[in-house]
Amino acid sequence: MLLTIDVGNTHITMGVFNENELVGSFRLTTKTPRTSDEFGVCFVALFGQKQIGIEQIENCIIASVVPKVMHALNNAVRKFLKCEPMIVGPGTKTGIKVHTEDPKSVGADRIVNAAAVYSEYKKACLVIDFGTATTYDFVSDKGVFEYTVISPGLEIIANVLAEKTAKLPEVEIKKPSRILAKNTVHGMQAGIVYGYIGQVEYIVKKIKSELKQDFVVIATGGLSRVFENETDAIDFYDHNLAFKGMKIIFEKNKEQNNG
Repeated sequence: MLLTIDVGNTHITMGVFNENELVGSFRLTTKTPRTSDEFGVCFVALFGQKQIGIEQIENCIIASVVPKVMHALNNAVRKFLKCEPMIVGPGTKTGIKVHTEDPKSVGADRIVNAAAVYSEYKKACLVIDFGTATTYDFVSDKGVFEYTVISPGLEIIANVLAEKTAKLPEVEIKKPSRILAKNTVHGMQAGIVYGYIGQVEYIVKKIKSELKQDFVVIATGGLSRVFENETDAIDFYDHNLAFKGMKIIFEKNKEQNNG
Protein backbone atom coordinates (compact mmCIF):
# COMPACT_ATOMS: atom_id res chain seq x y z
CA MET A 1 0.00 0.00 0.00
CA LEU A 2 1.02 3.62 -0.61
CA LEU A 3 0.55 6.31 2.04
CA THR A 4 0.18 9.87 0.72
CA ILE A 5 0.53 12.74 3.22
CA ASP A 6 -0.41 16.36 2.48
CA VAL A 7 0.89 18.71 5.20
CA GLY A 8 -1.04 21.98 5.03
CA ASN A 9 -1.04 25.01 7.32
CA THR A 10 -4.24 23.93 9.07
CA HIS A 11 -4.54 20.18 8.51
CA ILE A 12 -2.42 17.14 7.73
CA THR A 13 -4.44 14.90 5.44
CA MET A 14 -3.47 11.33 4.66
CA GLY A 15 -4.71 8.94 1.97
CA VAL A 16 -3.90 5.24 1.69
CA PHE A 17 -3.97 3.52 -1.71
CA ASN A 18 -4.23 -0.20 -2.30
CA GLU A 19 -3.11 -0.36 -5.93
CA ASN A 20 -5.38 2.24 -7.60
CA GLU A 21 -8.08 2.29 -4.92
CA LEU A 22 -8.14 4.90 -2.18
CA VAL A 23 -9.03 2.71 0.81
CA GLY A 24 -8.82 5.31 3.56
CA SER A 25 -8.42 9.02 4.20
CA PHE A 26 -7.61 10.72 7.50
CA ARG A 27 -7.15 14.23 8.91
CA LEU A 28 -5.01 15.65 11.72
CA THR A 29 -4.56 19.20 13.00
CA THR A 30 -1.23 20.64 11.87
CA LYS A 31 -0.77 23.11 14.72
CA THR A 32 -0.79 20.41 17.41
CA PRO A 33 2.90 19.72 18.22
CA ARG A 34 3.72 16.00 17.90
CA THR A 35 6.77 13.85 18.41
CA SER A 36 7.60 11.01 16.03
CA ASP A 37 6.12 8.57 18.55
CA GLU A 38 2.89 10.57 18.71
CA PHE A 39 2.64 10.53 14.93
CA GLY A 40 3.19 6.78 15.09
CA VAL A 41 0.32 6.36 17.56
CA CYS A 42 -1.88 8.36 15.17
CA PHE A 43 -0.92 6.07 12.29
CA VAL A 44 -1.84 2.95 14.26
CA ALA A 45 -5.13 4.34 15.59
CA LEU A 46 -6.37 6.00 12.41
CA PHE A 47 -5.39 3.25 9.97
CA GLY A 48 -6.91 0.69 12.30
CA GLN A 49 -10.33 2.31 11.81
CA LYS A 50 -10.16 1.10 8.20
CA GLN A 51 -8.61 -2.26 9.11
CA ILE A 52 -5.28 -1.16 7.66
CA GLY A 53 -2.26 -2.46 9.53
CA ILE A 54 0.85 -0.27 9.55
CA GLU A 55 2.82 -3.27 8.29
CA GLN A 56 0.76 -3.09 5.08
CA ILE A 57 2.19 0.33 4.19
CA GLU A 58 5.07 -0.29 1.79
CA ASN A 59 5.75 3.24 0.52
CA CYS A 60 5.08 6.85 1.49
CA ILE A 61 5.15 10.23 -0.25
CA ILE A 62 4.82 13.60 1.48
CA ALA A 63 3.93 17.06 0.14
CA SER A 64 4.43 19.72 2.80
CA VAL A 65 4.26 23.49 3.17
CA VAL A 66 5.10 23.36 6.90
CA PRO A 67 8.84 22.63 7.33
CA LYS A 68 8.78 22.47 11.15
CA VAL A 69 6.53 19.38 11.08
CA MET A 70 8.81 17.40 8.81
CA HIS A 71 11.51 16.15 11.20
CA ALA A 72 9.08 14.33 13.50
CA LEU A 73 6.86 13.18 10.62
CA ASN A 74 9.74 11.77 8.58
CA ASN A 75 11.10 9.94 11.60
CA ALA A 76 7.67 8.52 12.37
CA VAL A 77 7.39 7.11 8.85
CA ARG A 78 10.84 5.54 9.11
CA LYS A 79 10.29 4.17 12.63
CA PHE A 80 6.72 2.89 12.41
CA LEU A 81 6.16 2.22 8.70
CA LYS A 82 9.69 0.98 7.98
CA CYS A 83 10.08 2.94 4.74
CA GLU A 84 11.88 6.05 3.53
CA PRO A 85 9.37 8.78 2.60
CA MET A 86 9.60 10.43 -0.82
CA ILE A 87 9.40 14.22 -0.38
CA VAL A 88 7.90 16.37 -3.14
CA GLY A 89 10.37 19.17 -3.79
CA PRO A 90 13.02 20.52 -6.17
CA GLY A 91 14.20 17.77 -8.49
CA THR A 92 11.06 15.67 -8.09
CA LYS A 93 9.62 14.51 -11.40
CA THR A 94 6.01 15.76 -11.50
CA GLY A 95 4.89 15.65 -15.13
CA ILE A 96 4.32 19.42 -15.23
CA LYS A 97 6.49 22.48 -15.78
CA VAL A 98 6.34 25.60 -13.63
CA HIS A 99 6.66 28.83 -15.64
CA THR A 100 6.26 31.58 -13.05
CA GLU A 101 8.61 34.39 -11.99
CA ASP A 102 9.66 32.41 -8.90
CA PRO A 103 8.98 28.68 -9.42
CA LYS A 104 10.52 27.75 -6.05
CA SER A 105 7.83 29.74 -4.24
CA VAL A 106 5.05 27.47 -5.53
CA GLY A 107 4.09 25.16 -2.68
CA ALA A 108 4.27 21.38 -2.97
CA ASP A 109 0.53 21.14 -2.31
CA ARG A 110 -0.20 23.17 -5.43
CA ILE A 111 2.27 21.16 -7.51
CA VAL A 112 0.58 17.86 -6.64
CA ASN A 113 -2.84 19.34 -7.46
CA ALA A 114 -1.54 20.53 -10.83
CA ALA A 115 -0.03 17.12 -11.55
CA ALA A 116 -3.35 15.44 -10.77
CA VAL A 117 -5.54 17.65 -12.96
CA TYR A 118 -3.18 17.56 -15.92
CA SER A 119 -2.91 13.78 -15.74
CA GLU A 120 -6.69 13.38 -15.51
CA TYR A 121 -8.00 16.04 -17.92
CA LYS A 122 -5.14 16.65 -20.38
CA LYS A 123 -6.53 20.14 -21.08
CA ALA A 124 -6.33 23.64 -19.65
CA CYS A 125 -7.52 23.63 -16.03
CA LEU A 126 -7.96 26.00 -13.13
CA VAL A 127 -7.53 24.37 -9.72
CA ILE A 128 -9.23 26.17 -6.84
CA ASP A 129 -7.95 24.87 -3.51
CA PHE A 130 -10.07 26.04 -0.58
CA GLY A 131 -7.65 25.80 2.32
CA THR A 132 -6.17 28.20 4.86
CA ALA A 133 -5.64 30.43 1.82
CA THR A 134 -7.64 29.91 -1.35
CA THR A 135 -5.43 29.43 -4.40
CA TYR A 136 -6.47 29.62 -8.05
CA ASP A 137 -3.78 27.89 -10.13
CA PHE A 138 -3.92 27.74 -13.93
CA VAL A 139 -2.37 24.79 -15.74
CA SER A 140 -2.23 24.98 -19.55
CA ASP A 141 -3.16 22.22 -21.98
CA LYS A 142 0.60 21.59 -22.33
CA GLY A 143 0.98 20.82 -18.63
CA VAL A 144 2.50 24.18 -17.72
CA PHE A 145 1.74 25.82 -14.36
CA GLU A 146 1.51 29.43 -15.52
CA TYR A 147 -0.62 31.71 -13.36
CA THR A 148 -1.90 31.97 -9.82
CA VAL A 149 -4.29 34.03 -7.69
CA ILE A 150 -4.20 33.81 -3.88
CA SER A 151 -6.82 35.12 -1.48
CA PRO A 152 -7.57 34.75 2.25
CA GLY A 153 -9.45 31.55 3.01
CA LEU A 154 -12.91 31.36 4.50
CA GLU A 155 -11.65 30.57 8.00
CA ILE A 156 -9.27 33.54 7.94
CA ILE A 157 -12.10 35.88 6.96
CA ALA A 158 -14.43 34.48 9.64
CA ASN A 159 -11.74 34.63 12.34
CA VAL A 160 -10.64 38.16 11.51
CA LEU A 161 -14.24 39.36 11.47
CA ALA A 162 -14.73 38.03 14.99
CA GLU A 163 -11.34 39.18 16.29
CA LYS A 164 -11.50 42.74 14.96
CA THR A 165 -15.02 43.57 16.12
CA ALA A 166 -16.22 44.03 19.68
CA LYS A 167 -19.63 42.39 19.45
CA LEU A 168 -19.45 39.91 16.58
CA PRO A 169 -19.01 36.26 17.66
CA GLU A 170 -17.11 33.38 16.12
CA VAL A 171 -19.42 31.53 13.73
CA GLU A 172 -19.49 28.19 11.96
CA ILE A 173 -18.70 28.45 8.27
CA LYS A 174 -22.09 27.42 6.94
CA LYS A 175 -24.34 28.73 4.20
CA PRO A 176 -27.68 29.95 5.57
CA SER A 177 -30.81 29.07 3.58
CA ARG A 178 -31.19 32.67 2.40
CA ILE A 179 -29.02 35.76 2.25
CA LEU A 180 -31.52 37.96 4.12
CA ALA A 181 -30.78 37.28 7.77
CA LYS A 182 -32.72 38.20 10.92
CA ASN A 183 -29.91 37.60 13.44
CA THR A 184 -26.21 38.37 13.77
CA VAL A 185 -24.92 34.81 13.33
CA HIS A 186 -26.89 34.18 10.15
CA GLY A 187 -25.98 37.65 8.90
CA MET A 188 -22.28 36.90 9.33
CA GLN A 189 -22.63 33.49 7.69
CA ALA A 190 -24.49 35.03 4.76
CA GLY A 191 -21.86 37.73 4.27
CA ILE A 192 -18.95 35.30 4.53
CA VAL A 193 -20.29 32.47 2.35
CA TYR A 194 -22.37 34.34 -0.24
CA GLY A 195 -19.66 37.00 -0.47
CA TYR A 196 -17.08 34.28 -1.10
CA ILE A 197 -19.22 32.69 -3.80
CA GLY A 198 -19.26 36.09 -5.49
CA GLN A 199 -15.48 36.31 -5.22
CA VAL A 200 -15.02 32.87 -6.79
CA GLU A 201 -17.35 33.66 -9.67
CA TYR A 202 -15.72 37.02 -10.39
CA ILE A 203 -12.15 35.69 -10.26
CA VAL A 204 -12.96 32.78 -12.58
CA LYS A 205 -14.74 35.17 -14.97
CA LYS A 206 -11.81 37.62 -14.88
CA ILE A 207 -9.24 34.88 -15.56
CA LYS A 208 -11.24 33.66 -18.55
CA SER A 209 -11.47 37.23 -19.82
CA GLU A 210 -7.72 37.86 -19.56
CA LEU A 211 -6.74 34.49 -21.05
CA LYS A 212 -9.44 34.73 -23.71
CA GLN A 213 -10.09 31.01 -23.44
CA ASP A 214 -12.24 28.53 -21.61
CA PHE A 215 -10.93 25.87 -19.24
CA VAL A 216 -12.07 23.23 -16.77
CA VAL A 217 -12.47 24.46 -13.18
CA ILE A 218 -11.81 21.90 -10.45
CA ALA A 219 -12.33 22.63 -6.74
CA THR A 220 -10.59 20.83 -3.92
CA GLY A 221 -9.63 21.40 -0.29
CA GLY A 222 -11.50 20.86 2.95
CA LEU A 223 -13.78 23.88 2.57
CA SER A 224 -14.74 23.15 -1.05
CA ARG A 225 -17.76 21.25 0.30
CA VAL A 226 -19.30 24.59 1.28
CA PHE A 227 -19.63 25.49 -2.41
CA GLU A 228 -20.89 22.24 -3.92
CA ASN A 229 -24.02 22.92 -6.00
CA GLU A 230 -23.80 26.62 -5.16
CA THR A 231 -22.15 28.04 -8.28
CA ASP A 232 -21.86 27.25 -11.98
CA ALA A 233 -18.32 28.65 -12.01
CA ILE A 234 -16.97 25.30 -10.74
CA ASP A 235 -17.21 22.28 -13.05
CA PHE A 236 -15.97 19.47 -10.79
CA TYR A 237 -15.21 18.83 -7.14
CA ASP A 238 -12.45 16.42 -6.18
CA HIS A 239 -11.71 16.16 -2.47
CA ASN A 240 -8.98 13.59 -3.11
CA LEU A 241 -7.04 15.59 -5.70
CA ALA A 242 -3.85 15.94 -3.63
CA PHE A 243 -3.77 12.22 -2.89
CA LYS A 244 -4.13 11.43 -6.59
CA GLY A 245 -1.39 13.90 -7.50
CA MET A 246 1.03 12.41 -4.98
CA LYS A 247 0.31 8.90 -6.23
CA ILE A 248 1.03 10.01 -9.80
CA ILE A 249 4.27 11.71 -8.73
CA PHE A 250 5.36 8.71 -6.67
CA GLU A 251 4.87 6.39 -9.64
CA LYS A 252 6.76 8.71 -12.00
CA ASN A 253 9.74 8.89 -9.67
CA LYS A 254 9.64 5.21 -8.82
CA GLU A 255 9.81 4.38 -12.54
CA GLN A 256 12.67 6.87 -12.95
CA ASN A 257 14.62 5.43 -10.01
CA ASN A 258 14.07 1.86 -11.18
CA GLY A 259 15.17 2.81 -14.66
